[in-house]
Amino acid sequence: MSNLDDGRPAEPTLGPPPAHPTVTPATPAPPSVDARVIEDFARGFLRDRRDDRRWRVFFRLAWLLLFVALAWALVAQQRGVSAPSGPHTALIDVRGEIDAEGHASAEALNAALRTAFDDDGAQAVVLRINSPGGSPVQAGLIYDELRRLKTLHKKKLYAVCEELCASAAYYIAAAADEIYVDKASIIGSIGVLMDGFGFTGTMQKLGVERRLIAAGENKGLLDPFSPLSEAHRAYAQAMVNQIHRQFIAVVKEGRGKRLKETPETFSGLFWSGESALQQGLADHLGSLDYVAREVVKAEEVIDYTPKENVAERLAKRFGAAVGAGAAKAISGAVGLR
Repeated sequence: MSNLDDGRPAEPTLGPPPAHPTVTPATPAPPSVDARVIEDFARGFLRDRRDDRRWRVFFRLAWLLLFVALAWALVAQQRGVSAPSGPHTALIDVRGEIDAEGHASAEALNAALRTAFDDDGAQAVVLRINSPGGSPVQAGLIYDELRRLKTLHKKKLYAVCEELCASAAYYIAAAADEIYVDKASIIGSIGVLMDGFGFTGTMQKLGVERRLIAAGENKGLLDPFSPLSEAHRAYAQAMVNQIHRQFIAVVKEGRGKRLKETPETFSGLFWSGESALQQGLADHLGSLDYVAREVVKAEEVIDYTPKENVAERLAKRFGAAVGAGAAKAISGAVGLR
């Protein structure tokens, strides 16, 4: 039989099927180094954004809570102040150092004194003093305002001295019509000092050179790192003596004939309350309650002392006046202490 094509389909033949090519799945190429860097950067960027959002939310909530706490504290403080009701004894505390930046500043105390004297229900005003002294300027401002208010309102002013009523504190107490003390109170110290430090010897030992450039021959007066000349010492002493004479005049004006002056009265010494009575620096033994009950005859005591608000307390706690102490320690301020 011929194998030539005769137009009929070819008959199937036995044998293995024709081979088909095997298709192997393509393996993805590993990412390049640049792609991995970009991917890591993108992931880190997204993570940082999420963290930033969380911190923003946290700080916003924190500020909100702080604001709410401040508002609540202020409202509570205002509700806690009892309004004067009828005849009473007005109290103002003079505590701690008498200083322009402290609680016992002229600005704070004078405002409270005006409120107390203006109140028709206040039968008298009592200064409860526990202070070692401080600024002669602040004490003078308070003293002058006390004298003015007493004359204006015709009200009695009493000073009740507790542990300490010394120097600038006694300067203020001298304005009172009567001074009450405890027998063990510390009273007096009618003097003025100007204190500081000199480091010239220490600097020489350490080999430190002081370089001070000033215009004006006295501009470096009392500089702690320069020697104190006799001319500067005499000038500072004259200024201290002048302030001392002002202090003495105030005490004599306030105490009048009750003062039993001795050579030691204005020497800067201090005495117990019992000895102060003997020298005419005080009038009677007594406490705040005694004065309100037995002297003023108004047993109810209303406190007019200025209170530090929450914002001021927080500002001080977080260091709003950090440098004040260091500057004061270096400058050597004049004080009645």
